[in-house]
Formats: sequence, C-alpha cells, structure tokens
Amino acid sequence: MIRVLIVDDSLTIREYLKEIFLMDGEFLVVGEACDGFEAIEKVQATNPDVVTMDIQMPNMDGYEATRHIMETHPVPIVIVSAAWIPEEVETTFKAIQVGAVAGVKKPKGIGTIDFRNDVKEMVNTIKLMSEVKVIRRRPKMGTSQGPQQIGTAERKPSAKTSHYELLAIGASTGGPPVLQQIFSQLSPRLSVPIVVVQHIASGFLNGLVDWLEKSTPFPVHIAKDNQFIEPGNIYFAPDNLHMGIKRNKTIVLSNDSPEHSIRPSVSFLFRSVCDAFGSKAIAVLLTGMGKDGAEELKKMRDRNAMTIAQDKNSSIVFGMPGEAVRLDAARYVLAPDDIISRLNYWIG
Repeated sequence: MIRVLIVDDSLTIREYLKEIFLMDGEFLVVGEACDGFEAIEKVQATNPDVVTMDIQMPNMDGYEATRHIMETHPVPIVIVSAAWIPEEVETTFKAIQVGAVAGVKKPKGIGTIDFRNDVKEMVNTIKLMSEVKVIRRRPKMGTSQGPQQIGTAERKPSAKTSHYELLAIGASTGGPPVLQQIFSQLSPRLSVPIVVVQHIASGFLNGLVDWLEKSTPFPVHIAKDNQFIEPGNIYFAPDNLHMGIKRNKTIVLSNDSPEHSIRPSVSFLFRSVCDAFGSKAIAVLLTGMGKDGAEELKKMRDRNAMTIAQDKNSSIVFGMPGEAVRLDAARYVLAPDDIISRLNYWIG
C-alpha cells in the first residue's frame, strides 16, 4: 500500500481525494493537513510515501510548505493544483523548483467531461512519484541536484564543432526543473533555435512558459503553425498537437493520432528533425516515463546527429532516456550540468 498524506485547506477536497484513493485500492491515507504548518508536522508524524500538496492555503501555502519539507524531512511531493487558475499554475512550478517532483491537475468533479482522465492521470502520477528517491535540499538551492557523472562519454570535447542548426529536446516526468536548469545556464550567445516537447497536463503549459521566461535570457514561445524559428528562441509544442520542423525552419503542427499514447510526441518531433536536419541537429532526451523519442533518437544518431540522454542518477524517471541508452541511441549520457557544458561548447 502507498502511504499518502493529503494536504488541502478544503475539507470537501480532502474527502474527495480520500474517496479517489480508496476506490483505487492501492493507497492508505495516513493523514490530512489543512495548511502548510500542519503539513510539516504530519509529514514528520506519519512518514508518508508521498504527499499531495495544495497550493493556495491560509497561514502557509503549498510552495513554502514544500520548501520547508524538502529542507528538513524530504519526501516525494506532488502538487495538485487548479490548472484553470493561472496563479496556482505559476506557484506549482515554483514548488517544483524547490523540490516537488511533479504537478498534476486537480480533478474538477464527478460528471465533468475530463473527470475520468484527470483522475487517472493524477493517480498514476502519484503512484509513480511515490517510488522516487528524493534528496534533502539545502536552504539555498544550487544548480546541481545529484551526482554528476558522465556515462559513456569522455569528460571533455575533443574538437570544437559549429555546424549545428537546431537543438531539439524531449522531456516528460521531472522535465520542467531540468529544462529550467539548462535554459538558465545556456550561453546568451546561443546560435540556434530550440524546439521542445514536454509532456505536461493540459492547462499547465502557459504557466511553464511564463516560469521559464523569468529564469532564462531567451524568449520562450508556445509554437504556432508555419512559424519561423529563430536563433536564441525556445519553442514548445502546444497542448494536444504534435510539432514538427521543416528544412526551411518553419513549424508544422499536426493533430495526427497520438504516438505512445501521447500528443504531442517527442517521437514526432525527433523524426521531423532527423529528416530535415540530419547531422546538423542536436537532440536531447531528458527524464520521463515510457519510451517516447528513444527509437527516433537512435535514427538521429545513425544520421550522425549529436544525441544526448540524461543519466540515471539525475533522472526522476529513467524511462525515456533509459530506453535510449538500451538502444545505443545516445552518443553521450550526461547529468544536466554536463549537458549544459556540452551545449555551450557546441552552440554557445
């Protein structure tokens, strides 16, 4: 049984979440808290496997509670917030920055159109995150969040290369803080455009873009069909649309069927980049569950593109990059700090 602590200032929501966990059958609710102060106390008293954390609460909000818990008694924390409230979405990403492992949409209620999908996504995410090994955060968070190791790569590049035209990144669970770390430390002299597929709950993408723009010198966009991509700009695939890139550096959006049960798909993006740019592209596959993008990363490596997978020690979930490693799709297997160093050397 997964021991879960529910934190929400609404008694109705707490009872609602308890009922969802009870119906699932794999959870044991070990406690409830109505604000951040009580959450801190209950974490120490009940020692849960995972915490569901509300954002907007009296006395101490979810961000401050998350920061304190991760500094004193670290446990996997999943932010359960209202995606239709922009302030909550923005604070969700602040909480992820200080140690929360994921953010999911708070189900609106029985009878709503998305109820079943919202519940399924929330429950599956909480189950997966309950197994994550978290670390204690220092009061002032540094840029490194784990052992910095290079898997199959040598530590220093042997030669300067400057012919790359595009950087493509795929990420899923655990991706937002890694993207924030990478984008905040890339050289401001970035010479190529960046295109990104990040698997994220519907309604959270705008908040992610706003959050990233505050910590990077580069403009961050939600991609539009036929949009020309420019160097030093970052483009995210929109909700529920695949994103591809043409050779003339324009974006193609598609509502084709999901791949790996996901839309947008990293596989769709990497395949288009491989076809259009071949060896002139860099592709990075970051933390995430499943296999999305791994086979296409292998095709890119076979076309002499520069391919990188995030290493196991620094990944929240080693599914996508792990599959890439298994397929020998990644020329380099790196922690985020080393990914940043390589990118700055190649395209900075």
